[in-house]
Parts: sequence; C-alpha cells; structure tokens
Amino acid sequence: MSDSLDRSTKINLLRESLVKKLCEVLDKSSNKGWRKLGDLVGNDRRFKVSSDDMEMCSLKVLELEGSPSRTLMRLMGERGCTTAHLVDYLQTLGNSEALQCLKPSALQILIQPQSVALICGHNLRLSCHAVGKSPVQYQWFKTKEEVPNSFSSDLVMSPVRLQDAGFYICRVNCGDTVEFSQWVQVDVLNVTGSCGQSYHSLEGRLKLVIQPQSQRLHVGETLQVECGAVGRPIPRYQWHRNGVPVPNATKRKLMIPHSMQDHHGRYRCEIRSSTERMWTNEVDVVIAPRISVQVSEAMECSEDDFYAIGGGSSEFFLNNVPEQLHATDKVALLIGNLSYQNHPQLKAPMVDVYDLTNLLRQLNFQVVSLLDLTESEMRNAVDEFLLLLHKGVYGLLYYAGHGYENYGNSFMVPVDAPNPYRSANCLCVQSILRLMQEKETGLNVFLLDMCRKRNIHDDSAPNIVLRVTANIVFGYATCQDAEAFELSSSGFTNGVFVKFLKKRLLDDEKITVVLDRVAEDMGQFDATKGKQALEIRSSLSERRALTDPILPGDSADLAHAGSLQWAKAHELPESMCLNFDCGAQIKLGFAAEFSNVLVIYTHIVKKPEDMSVCQAHVTDFSQDLDVDPKEMNRETPEETGIYLLSSNLPQHCLYTRVSSLQKLKEELVFTVCLQGTFAAMDDESVHWTKSINIGKPLIARLDLNRPVRRNSCLHTCMMPHSPSHSPCHSPVPEHHLHLHYKSHQAQDCNRLSPQHHYLDVFEHQGAAGGCGDSFYDNVGQSRYEPAYDSAGGFSSSPGRLSIPIETTDDIHELQTVFINSLQLQPQ
Repeated sequence: MSDSLDRSTKINLLRESLVKKLCEVLDKSSNKGWRKLGDLVGNDRRFKVSSDDMEMCSLKVLELEGSPSRTLMRLMGERGCTTAHLVDYLQTLGNSEALQCLKPSALQILIQPQSVALICGHNLRLSCHAVGKSPVQYQWFKTKEEVPNSFSSDLVMSPVRLQDAGFYICRVNCGDTVEFSQWVQVDVLNVTGSCGQSYHSLEGRLKLVIQPQSQRLHVGETLQVECGAVGRPIPRYQWHRNGVPVPNATKRKLMIPHSMQDHHGRYRCEIRSSTERMWTNEVDVVIAPRISVQVSEAMECSEDDFYAIGGGSSEFFLNNVPEQLHATDKVALLIGNLSYQNHPQLKAPMVDVYDLTNLLRQLNFQVVSLLDLTESEMRNAVDEFLLLLHKGVYGLLYYAGHGYENYGNSFMVPVDAPNPYRSANCLCVQSILRLMQEKETGLNVFLLDMCRKRNIHDDSAPNIVLRVTANIVFGYATCQDAEAFELSSSGFTNGVFVKFLKKRLLDDEKITVVLDRVAEDMGQFDATKGKQALEIRSSLSERRALTDPILPGDSADLAHAGSLQWAKAHELPESMCLNFDCGAQIKLGFAAEFSNVLVIYTHIVKKPEDMSVCQAHVTDFSQDLDVDPKEMNRETPEETGIYLLSSNLPQHCLYTRVSSLQKLKEELVFTVCLQGTFAAMDDESVHWTKSINIGKPLIARLDLNRPVRRNSCLHTCMMPHSPSHSPCHSPVPEHHLHLHYKSHQAQDCNRLSPQHHYLDVFEHQGAAGGCGDSFYDNVGQSRYEPAYDSAGGFSSSPGRLSIPIETTDDIHELQTVFINSLQLQPQ
C-alpha cells in the first residue's frame, strides 16, 4: 500500500461505500477477519480494545444486518486510528482481499465546485478538477439534463441568464471509473442596472443587492417578500417576523400563498456567509380584513373606507402582540489561556473555546475566540470587545485558564504573568463588567472557568462601584476558594465545566435556568464531587435567554458598525491558484481554527508530465508569529497541531498552523517554494519560489499588540453581594481520571506521562504553597470525538459549524432523484 493516497485519513472519515465493502470482507473471513483484527488492536497500546469491546462487537451478529467489523472500526476510529494503521494491521493478518479495498481509487476529484449567487449578466464559472490513471473526461449536468458542450473541467457561462439558475453537478470519467462532484446551487439575481458592475468585486465578500419592500395586502392574498445577496459560497437566509425567526423560511423569497391577519408584522431577513452577517431593512407587512361597519343603516365598508375612519394609520389593524424580550445584537469574547510562560500549562481551554465558539454561533452570537494572550493583548482584546457593545446588546465573556479571587474580585491570568503575580499583572472581571454597564447592554453574562483560590501574594482590594442593574449573570466553574479542573488525558478533552455546559447551552430557557441544570449535571459527576461545584450569581429579573431573537433598536447604525468591526477580525484571505514557470499549478488555501490561529494548506493541482516529483511548501514567516519549523508543511493536520479543525480541511495537502496572529505587526508575507525533480535531469531537484502577501488576516487587523491605553480596565473592583448557590456534594469514590487544576501560582507541570493508560491524579501547588490530596473514581474519561450517525456509521462531518456547509435540503432531495434516473455511461 505504499501508493495509497490517503494513509493519514482517519478511518471514521473513509467513504461509506469503502467501509461497507471492507466490513463485508472482514465479517465473512474466519481466520483473517474482525476477531483477529481486534486481537491485534487490543495488544496495541495506542488504540486499546478491551474484551468487553470485542464482546459488544460479537453481539452485532444477532441484529438484522448487524456488522461486528463496523462496530470494531467505529471503536478504532474513536481512538484515532488512521488508514495507515489499519493497513499495517491488515498486512500483519495477511488479508489481501481487505487490503485491496483500501487501494487508492483510479480517479479522484481534487477540486469541488462551489455554490454561488451572482447577478444576471455577469460571468459564471464552476470548476471541478480530477486526476486519474488515464485521461479524465468531464460532463456537466443541470439537474438531470446534460449541459450542451460542457466537456471541460470549468463550466463557464458568459453572460449568465436568469434561466441558468438551478442545481449543477459534474460527472468525471476515467476509463470505466465514474465519479460525481458535489451538487452546487447557482442563484441568479435580477437586479436593475447591475450590468456595469464588476462580477469579481461581488464574488468574494457578501453584498446585499435586493432589499425587501413593505406591503399592504387583503386577507387571503399571497404574501411575498424578497431579498438577495451575492457571494461565493452562496449566502444563507433566515427570515424574521417581529424579531422572531420564521420557521422554514430559509430562502431568498418568503412566500405565504393565503395570508391571514396573523401574518402581519415587521419582516426582515438575516443573511450570512462563512465570515459575515448582515440584515436587510425591516419592512411593514399589513394584512387588512374586509369588515362591516354599522353607520346610520346597514352598509358594507371596504378596508379603504375603514382606513379613512381609522385615521389612515396601518397601526389600527395591528394586534396587540405581547412584547418579546430580544437583543439588539449578541457579542461574545472567548479567551483560552493554556501555554503559560511561568506557570503550569493547560490543555482544556483550547477545546473548550472551540466548542463554545461553534455553539454560540448557532445562537447568532458574533464570536471572537482567542488563545494564549499576554496581559496587553488581553486588555486590548477587551477594548475591542467593548466597541461591539451598545444599548440592548447581549454581551458574553468566557475565560478559561489560570485565575484567582480576592475579596470578591475575580482575576484572569495572562500567559506572560510573572511568578508570583498580583492584580496589576492580571485583568479584573468586575472592572470589565463596569465598562459593559456603561454601554447599557441588555444582558451581561460571565462564564469563568478558572480557580477561585485566594492569592496570598496580592492584598489589594480597591472598590469600583457597579451600577445596580437587573441584567448580570455570573457562572463560576467552581465555588469560592476552590479549584476548577480539567480532565487530562493523552488526547484533547473539555474541562469539567464545559463538558456539561455544552450539553445545555442551546436550551431555550432563561440563562440562569440553563446554569442551574448544568450545576445539577455537574453534581452527578463522581470525579469532582466534593471538589468542584458550579456557583451562580445573578441579578437577572427578566426571562432573558441566550436564544432570544435579535431585533435592532434605535442603535441600528451602531450594530452595523459593530458587525463590520467583527467581520474585519474574521476575514480570511481568498484561496488562490499559483502558476509556476515550469507549468505546475498550486492551490493555496486558508482556514481559521480560532480568531488568532490561521491554517495554510498547499495542494498540487497540476504538474508537468516530465516532472517525476513535485512538492510545494510555505516558508519564511515573520518572527512575530508562533510557527514551529518542525511542524510546518506536514502531511496531516494533526502533525502540525491542528486537532480540532482537521476533519474540516481538504485532504492530500501539506498543512501549516500559524498561531498568535495578534502579534503580527506588519502584513503577513511568506514564500511558497515549489520543488520539482525531472527524470531528464537525472532527478536533480529544481526550485521555484513566489512571495505571497495576504495582508493582516483575522484578528491581526485589530492590532492587539499596540500599547495599552491606561484606562479603567486596569483597576480592580469589589463585587456587590448578590444571590448565589452551589450544590453540596458527597465524598469522592476512587477514579482513574487525571484532574488538572486551573490553579494560580502552580509549580508542578510535568507529572503527566503520555504513556499512562490509567491516568494518575495530581493537584498543582497553589499560591499558598500547599498541595492537595489525591483522589480517584471509576468513571470513563471524557474524550473529544468526531461525530457518528445514529446508526453507528461513519460520518464525513464532525457535526460542528466551523466552516460553512454548502449543501441544502434541496440538494439532498435532488441527489436521490438524480442518481435513480440518470443512466451512467462512460463517454
């Protein structure tokens, strides 16, 4: 299998057709099948498969169409097994038939087409590029019909017409092998006077080109409001009425065939792309009934006559709808500090921030997620966060890392804090709250995933008076004078707080009710009973929830400016194709793991036929950035430290992770180096280089490395007394979890050995110099796992929303119809 193209692929991401065929081979084989495979894996310390696991696999034969091999492979996939590992096992077994299933395909699609929305009269280009062992042929389809003369890898329509809108797919032939690209949607908008505009200026960034219009209708008439935006990938839509999302209203045109009075109200549409969000204008839709009015004698009055009686105001007909609580916008700042310079390093903050980012985005929060910030960077990040706040905004601050609490003041510890540290080296949460109150925010939520032990080196206790407002919620991961834990293992997993918080965060309940339920869940966790309990402090008097709709108020201009500021900090560089003089073509792509972590990947799209070896790598990065040369240009994302985003990245690339973008002082310039070997030159290596400037990507645009403005964020403050509660817990039974304190001033950071199978438990030394007792329990470790479907099958998606999803329900429906009806014949 040395010629395999995807040895680094995790087996849970293999194609379903391949998995099915492989499992059939392993299920039917007696002496080289799944049992022998399980024995081999069971003796491998990396992917430990227990006897209980094997018994569970064997029971699958009792189920209809049950497969022991599929269950075994799912377990192996959960534990990080790759195709390379699987090949090694099968070679040891000598199962040549199973190995044959894993041989690389004779045909692979490297570049998939992308859905796009564009204006009528502009140029459309859809691209699909594949490689095979023999010449490749292409045929494009629109729905089930062949597109005439579309035999190229690029489908070009110049100019595009309204009737060209629809769903497209490309069939690729290589000999007798046939593959299909993914379905894509082309949306063509009819915009008056658009012919003179440049298409390329509209394709990258999201641009609103059609605004909805106010309407006045009769009961029973068709209600239709329309908006439109252009961009690639295709924008996503969600219509709102009176600030509440309209169910199943996720297309450009909202149409209700037989309108009723219940449909009247104020309509607008939220439009999203991968990095941007915008709102259309809000318009009134008035639905007037035909009613009879008694005057001097019985007569029928039309709605026009009745409007005259009512003074001509459309509000005369609007029902008195109870006011629903809403936010004028939602903004979240998430900070995870793990790579401390003078204190024990942590693992969980990276996973916690990543998971909460994706959950909060589902709740329509504009999220800024940052890792490993120094004191000045944290202060500047808070300043930028405050710029996004205004009247009625829901503001949420989550922090995971080392911390402490003195006299009711909570302090977040930057990664460059000295040892010992004091309040002047840290950020006081209560001072941030005071600044948020000045913005007249609608809800202030603080989720602090850190220790709250007292810092004996810090005796300062100045008092900054907070306003009395009924909109403050504090969720502390642990009680006062107690530690917060992360569950350490050889892999990546959540801290205790987020382990339970992420299961409840999307609940449509008052935020304090959500936190109450998290506290109850944590109280049932044996590993931390009597050691860590969630504490809630709240002055919230209204039923405000993180799920509340967004309805801009009088500060709509501020909200729009805030959205632009957020978008500026999350703008990815455009992917690009680089053409070298030798004839090779390289694709350079970008992805964001966090707001300050950029992933760069390179892929060989085309190489000259006489070039035997072709490689492309990136180099020459600014010394300001955190880029380890030993972890650059790796064949798998995991090798370069990309653990959370890896399943969302394209395969068969070289990957480089660029972190600490907030330290970038100048535009990001680096070199793409192409190395080729020609047989005619006795395999002598030749190099070509191109210098690439991608500006300041992501958070680098906000210049968080600038000098700190010495404002009130430096001061400490006293937290006024407010209601709090924390569950009591029983003594702790034994366990095999390794609990890692997020304590302050901790010294011992080297006790965890990656070879441990039963995870030891230890407690870092605290600020007072004491060392806590060790304790154990018998629960299983929490792991960060890829998603599987409900049937236990392999899923190609991790179930997270870190990148936009191209497919729609329409595409899924079209897929079945198309495949069932299309006669597949090689050209």
